[in-house]
Amino acid sequence: MIRQTMNLRSSARGFLAFLLSLPVLKADYWITYPSNNVCAPRGSTVDITCQLKYPKAQHVDTTVQEPRWFHKRDVDVQKDTDYAGRVKNNCYKPKCTRVSCIVKCTLSISDLRQSDSSEYKFRFRTYNTVTANILEYTSDLGETLSVTGLQVKVSFPIRPNRASLECHSMCGLAGNPTYIWISNGQSPREGMKYPGIVRPQNSYSCAVKGYEHFPSPSVYAPKTPSVIVSPSGEIVEGSSLTLSCSSDANPAADYTWFKHGDSMGQSGQNYTITNITSELGGNYYCQAHNAIGRHDSTFLFINWKERSSSSQTTAIAVRAVAVLLASILLLVAFLWMRKKASRKASGMGTDTVDEPLPDPVYENVLALTNLSAPAAQREPTEGTRCVAGSCVHSDQI
Repeated sequence: MIRQTMNLRSSARGFLAFLLSLPVLKADYWITYPSNNVCAPRGSTVDITCQLKYPKAQHVDTTVQEPRWFHKRDVDVQKDTDYAGRVKNNCYKPKCTRVSCIVKCTLSISDLRQSDSSEYKFRFRTYNTVTANILEYTSDLGETLSVTGLQVKVSFPIRPNRASLECHSMCGLAGNPTYIWISNGQSPREGMKYPGIVRPQNSYSCAVKGYEHFPSPSVYAPKTPSVIVSPSGEIVEGSSLTLSCSSDANPAADYTWFKHGDSMGQSGQNYTITNITSELGGNYYCQAHNAIGRHDSTFLFINWKERSSSSQTTAIAVRAVAVLLASILLLVAFLWMRKKASRKASGMGTDTVDEPLPDPVYENVLALTNLSAPAAQREPTEGTRCVAGSCVHSDQI
């Protein structure tokens, strides 16, 4: 039991000095709590109890007036809207001897929430019949309430391939509560430890009997994992990619990577392949596993494409264009040289005259136009002199 001295408060300093001068009131006022801490599961109801002992004075009313409880924010619990409809405050009739009185007071909080975790202090008043003053007393320390949720602890106490489940709370629950186990709609089983065989196809949660609507989070084997590839798109020889595996599981899953059914000795959620070659292509998958069970992902086929195929196509196209341009340039140069050689041979009067190159299209059209017209109407072409219907080229003059 913890004995705590009460602080004395008075509305008038003069009265306080008078009160302390009375021998009967020099005795201490004590409040006793059953324990330092109270631990209760979420959703349950808890009673925070204190026992008040104070001297029986001739001029002080022995009835505890206005008993109240305050939480850590120094707010009256019964006036806090967060506790509306969930708290009851009760003090029993004092039991007095000739020199002292003992009163038991209880604060009851129902439908406990995580936010109810706090330190609670008891405060009360007494009445002095001589001075007609009301005296208020409160404690320096209080009772600490911890509202806890339940968790399922997974371990391998006997066999390495068979899990053991235990219902666990962050603090010790008072009153030796009875735990029940819920598994995929099966009939509830009782016990702090799960009494049956843990099967990977089931999920498991526990609760305090009577508060089944506040169970612990479920534990279960990994669901079917999914694998994604980054970057996405076509995979080219020599490039790099990362495979990522994920699965819903509780406890959280660990991951192992396989290719063609053989473990690659690679663990972790991500697996990176660098400098892809033909030997690295094929079927990949990951396995997610935890203490409850394991599950494999579907196969992911890694298919790569030779980097040279696209470059060869580009090179062939470039060479074809280059050859075509070179052929056109050579043809133009050849025709120009032949035309020049023909004109030169014609000016020197040589007997050997190469077959003249065809004139441009527009020159041929003009010549044909002059030939089809009467001699008098023909227009002399450039470099041609016509006299009396007879035309002579300037090179022949």
